[in-house]
Amino acid sequence: MKALNDAINRLHATRQAKAAGHLAKQPELFDTGSDTPLSLAELATTSALAADTPLASSSAGVEIDAANAKRERSKLLPVRHVERDFFLCDMFDYAIKDDSASMEAPIFTLATKPDLAVWNWASKDSSRSVEVYPSVKGRATQFDKDVLIFVVSQMTEALNCGRQDAKNRTVRFVVYDYLVSTNKPTGGSQYGRLEAAFDRLAGTRIKTDIKTGDQREKQNFGIIDSWTIIEKSPDDERMIAVEVTLSKWLFNAVQAHEVLTIHRDYFRLRKPLERRLYELARKHCGQQALWMIGLELLREKCGAHSHIRAFRSQVLEIINADTLPEYRMTYAREKDQVMFYTKITKKLMAALASGKSQFST
Repeated sequence: MKALNDAINRLHATRQAKAAGHLAKQPELFDTGSDTPLSLAELATTSALAADTPLASSSAGVEIDAANAKRERSKLLPVRHVERDFFLCDMFDYAIKDDSASMEAPIFTLATKPDLAVWNWASKDSSRSVEVYPSVKGRATQFDKDVLIFVVSQMTEALNCGRQDAKNRTVRFVVYDYLVSTNKPTGGSQYGRLEAAFDRLAGTRIKTDIKTGDQREKQNFGIIDSWTIIEKSPDDERMIAVEVTLSKWLFNAVQAHEVLTIHRDYFRLRKPLERRLYELARKHCGQQALWMIGLELLREKCGAHSHIRAFRSQVLEIINADTLPEYRMTYAREKDQVMFYTKITKKLMAALASGKSQFST
């Protein structure tokens, strides 16, 4: 055994001596005085020399150098699969957006039970109108709108980043991401509720002439055209990823950036009426500090079915709770009007000091 080990050691010593001889003859390949570690190519060359393998010819070396130079011109891989036939909701840092068209008109019901009534609404100047026809499963609810807010927010941010896939009406997203983004529980029941929301969104038909994306046409369409489960959990029937195709009406609004940023605490509001009142405040206050509206007109804009007395009681309850993000409300009983005003004190004081607004209690 000792004799065998001695023979192996002598063989290694001979090969190392040959490798050292080759390296001494080609000092231009490696700078032995440098502390820089050898690259993979240099290690391969060293291994070849150590194994007494002859180096390639000089002409072959030139061709290899040229090929390496071409490869080094691009530090990154080429962009593959530039065009997809769907938009992937994978934005992580984005502002919450709501489309201004549905913020203006009461498309979504405030009811928590199936609403099977046909709803008609027209603006005060009769320039815009909406007719909403529910399916047998009921009209889409204010909470169902969370799906659209999530998609619109993602798509708007992607458009701002110049992503080409954001120009597709079909949108794909992971259900868990949607639930987390809209402040919902992630338990199994939420997946069934989301499927029911998809059915109501696809089944609710709208006929309107409200302009979106500089296009004013009288159209009849579903809030979403269709929805598809792309992937299900292997353990149960819960959906993991879904595709939703937006209506052209909503898609045109997003592509034209007809959206407004809303506060993330919108998803913390418990009551449908609270959410609708916040939408109206955000839409009509805008850069203003104050906005006043008659209670009857406010009831119409909210799409409330309740009697005016019951609606007044509901509004007063929300005023006392002070739950709306960014805005507060006050009720002027003698005028039967509701005033929305900003929670930003400096902005409010500046508006009052200008004399253009009158504050009522």
